[in-house]
Amino acid sequence: MVGGAVRDELLGLPIKDRDWVVVGATPAEMLAQGYTQVGQDFPVFLHPETKEEYALARTERKTDAGYTGFEVHAAPDVTLEQDLKRRDLTINAMALTLDGQLIDPLNGKQDLQQRLLRHVSPAFVEDPVRLLRVARFATRLAPLNFTIASETQALLQQIVTAGEVDALVPERVWGEIERALNEPHPSIFFTTLRECGALARILPEVDALFGVPQPEKHHPEIDTGIHTMMVLDCAAKLSADPEVRFAALCHDLGKGNTPREKWPSHHGHEMRGVALLLKLCQRMRVPKHFRELALLVSRYHTHCHRAAELRPETLLKTVESLDAFRRPERFAQFLLACEADSRGRSGYEASDYPQASRFQLAYQAASAVDVRQLVEQGHHGKALAGEIHAARIHAIKAIA
Repeated sequence: MVGGAVRDELLGLPIKDRDWVVVGATPAEMLAQGYTQVGQDFPVFLHPETKEEYALARTERKTDAGYTGFEVHAAPDVTLEQDLKRRDLTINAMALTLDGQLIDPLNGKQDLQQRLLRHVSPAFVEDPVRLLRVARFATRLAPLNFTIASETQALLQQIVTAGEVDALVPERVWGEIERALNEPHPSIFFTTLRECGALARILPEVDALFGVPQPEKHHPEIDTGIHTMMVLDCAAKLSADPEVRFAALCHDLGKGNTPREKWPSHHGHEMRGVALLLKLCQRMRVPKHFRELALLVSRYHTHCHRAAELRPETLLKTVESLDAFRRPERFAQFLLACEADSRGRSGYEASDYPQASRFQLAYQAASAVDVRQLVEQGHHGKALAGEIHAARIHAIKAIA
């Protein structure tokens, strides 16, 4: 057994997937024993009963830029130690035999005890995906106080400087982002990328927020980038939904291109953010359901914050723009992201957010309008739409 399962077992964490390395075998021998081959780039097989992955021991040699530019050698003469040495981090380069013997040629157990994320070899810089993986491990293991070794941090910067990050395909980057969004403290993923210069190459719209001031009266933390990270972690506390967390990450993108002479004011940042977000989602191949919620939060989060000031007509128009009557579950996601924005500020972390309740009450009042009764009264077509609209406004006024 190799990799993450060994690491998590030694850390006392739940083991999600068990991966195995097979030494001294050929693909023909694996197939003869009933294994199913699934690997295209190198020999990986599924166990006929457990369906766990069994990979033939292999080595890799860099031949081109990017994470696909490798020549793989898998043969019976490849040793377990050689296979472990091609891995990214020492804590992922340990093996455990069936009788419980730990094989640890790179001192991964010691780094586990010292809570260090350390690269296996200088070849670490050859695969830019490793930069994303280190950022994700830093995020996942942050509750256990793991840090990145200084020499590994230097290699992360080297990967960026060499332009290897630019060779990453969007789907692979998004996959790591989505995994990071599911962690308890997702902000660490993005700050880790920023510290080595990768955030500016991967998500320049988010990187641009750091150093941009906001009015101290409303944002004691001042820096928009810091605020965004606080909002993201607040969203993680409020909801396990990665869509809500992504919307929190992207809610203020428009502040990143506010003209300097307008600072610290950011009038119109909502629609500027929509334009930036559309480009980000297209470039990163962000799934539709993530994109749609994030766009709504960017466009309408300040409407939610000003709920107490809005006229019933504006409340209804906003609820309609959010498509809340057809998508109530997404409306609930929207309110969570807005609450995270409000509470993601220094000193406001435990504050109430009554604006969400006001929007929720307005939605409920408008939803309670009996459309069938209006039809029975003889209203049809545009006249019916006008009556429904008037009735919903009247219902919202009644709860004001």
